[in-house]
Amino acid sequence: MLIHPWDAATEDEALEFVRANEFGHLIAAGRGREVPVVVPTQFLLTGERTVLLHLARPNPIWAAVEENPAVVLSVAGDWAYVPGAWKILPEDGEDPRMGVPTTYYAAVQLVCDAEIVSGAEEKAEILRTQLARLEADGALADPSVHGRRLRGILGLRLRIREVVGKFKYGGNVDEAHRRHVAERLAERGGPGDAPARARLLRGLG
Repeated sequence: MLIHPWDAATEDEALEFVRANEFGHLIAAGRGREVPVVVPTQFLLTGERTVLLHLARPNPIWAAVEENPAVVLSVAGDWAYVPGAWKILPEDGEDPRMGVPTTYYAAVQLVCDAEIVSGAEEKAEILRTQLARLEADGALADPSVHGRRLRGILGLRLRIREVVGKFKYGGNVDEAHRRHVAERLAERGGPGDAPARARLLRGLG
């Protein structure tokens, strides 16, 4: 993806965003395919450089991963549309109709080497790790008790080799313009406005 210098995220910032947004699209190009296989999925970033997830056996991604284990996990969020008029400061006396609209968003792409996990105990361990994050009260039975269902899935272990992060929140304009947009986002209060505003303000220090 295109990343201007003012939008570039550090690796630590990008991985922090991934940990806070554990749902994305896993993309496997395979070999010689007209289009890649794209699978929406929940996942878990464990440690610093490993992602764990599981999918049903009939999923079309397995064949693509066997053809080519290089995959991309794409995560995006905290987005908000910024109307053109918001890009014009009232005190500047410019025509609001001449403002250029944009969209603020965060996006991270993890380039990974994928390993298919088929052993029953290894798959159960992936599930235990995910459930420890998602079902913290420990009320569910151990995944190993679901013998038949466990056979119906495969696990994936993704080892991250490259982290690409983009936080597009007006870094190319001055503080006055960015604070003006932050005020408008607070007033509008749409579904993605609060997280986008928080990231915009974080960039201002």
